[in-house]
Formats: sequence, C-alpha cells, structure tokens
Amino acid sequence: MVASDTDTPTDSTVAPPSSPSPTTPVDERLALRDRLMLAILPHVAFDGWSAVALRQGAADAGMGAAQLAALFPGGVADGVAQFSDWADRAMLAQLAGRDLSVMKVRTRVALAVRLRLELLSPWAEAVRRTSSFVALPTHTALAARLLYRTVDAIWYAAGDQSTDFNYYTKRALLAGVQTATVLYWLGDRSPDYADTWAFLDRRIENVMAFGRTLATLSPPKLSSLKNVGDLLPSPLRFSRHLRQRA
Repeated sequence: MVASDTDTPTDSTVAPPSSPSPTTPVDERLALRDRLMLAILPHVAFDGWSAVALRQGAADAGMGAAQLAALFPGGVADGVAQFSDWADRAMLAQLAGRDLSVMKVRTRVALAVRLRLELLSPWAEAVRRTSSFVALPTHTALAARLLYRTVDAIWYAAGDQSTDFNYYTKRALLAGVQTATVLYWLGDRSPDYADTWAFLDRRIENVMAFGRTLATLSPPKLSSLKNVGDLLPSPLRFSRHLRQRA
C-alpha cells in the first residue's frame, strides 16, 4: 500500500545516517560550513541570497574571502544547500529523541514536517528568500535536489523501507505536501502557527487517501495510466507562487 497508516517499519528506532567521528576533517568542515551559513542567515533576510550576504556573514564569523571560497566554492548555491541540509539534519536529530514506535506513519511524517518548520522559525524571512531563490528557472535542478533530500529524510525517519513503486510515489506525494506547507507557513499569522498545523494535517490526510486509492489499482491498471505523475501534487506549482509573492 502507498503511504498507508498500516505501513509498519521493521525498525521503529529513528537515527540519522551514520557519520564520521566528530574529530574527523569531514565533520570539522561540516561544522565550519554550518557556522558560516548561520552567520549568513541574518544578512539573507535583508540582502537575499547574494554575494553581499555571504561576505557579510563571513566577516561576522571571522572568516576571510579565501575561507569563504573554500567552504562554499559554489557561492550562493552552496549556502542555500547548506541551509537546507542543516535543517534536515536538525530535524532528524529532533526525531531521534522521540518515541516514534507508538505513532502511526502519518503522525510520524506530519511531526517531521512540523519539527523542521519549527526549527526554521527564527529564520522565517531567510526561508522566504530561499524559496524565492530556488523558484527561479535557473535553479530548478537545485530546488529538486534539495526537496528530494528533505522528503527522503522524512520518509527515512518515518521508517520507510520501500524499494518499489511505493518509494517514488511516497516521495512525490510528500514533495507536494512539504512545498505547500512551507508556502502556507510563510503567510500564516495565527497564534503558534495553529492554522499551518491544521493545514498540514489535511494535506497528510489527502496523501493517505490518495495512497489508498493507488493501492486498489492492479499493476495493469497502473501501467495503463498515461502519466501517473499527473495525479501527484506539483511542488513546482507552489514554487511559482512563492516567486510571485516575493
């Protein structure tokens, strides 16, 4: 079944992917990239994702132009990618401290989306600028890569171990939920984002209902569909709204 509440992972313990020892050069570089990115974020709120914001953030972090270039050789795109990667890792760390074994799959997924947004709430304007940046046609590949990494991390945390058609449909469905929820969250003025969490719950319910519908289709019926992707939510459509509202 696709995206069903009855999907029960064989291992309910959530842990981030294994990483090198904290003393390795890889982790030291990651820590430096995180520190630089976090120093850049306050400037992104005013200058957007730009070379100016990167230079100002590097100065705040006590880093020169050479170190900035070494840590973010791809420039602004590297900074954007680091922001998304940091949020994914922080989300996984938060989930690792929760007992997910008592939750249904839908609850785990909704919790992951919510936790990620709560972690990003101090930098809401930077999130808005990021969304506008990746919505540009020239950044389509970057947007797709970062969105895939996020939804894949969420399904990983939820215990998903599918490798067949379900693997792709789950991530495609969640991509629509993730993008739509971020858009809604950016415009939400309700206390403690209550309207966003209600919106998220409705979107997750839609995903589960869609998954149950797909599960009733036999392989021949599925193959007869001209384009299954046409049935899935389109994150690019929401990205266009973000760019228009920027």
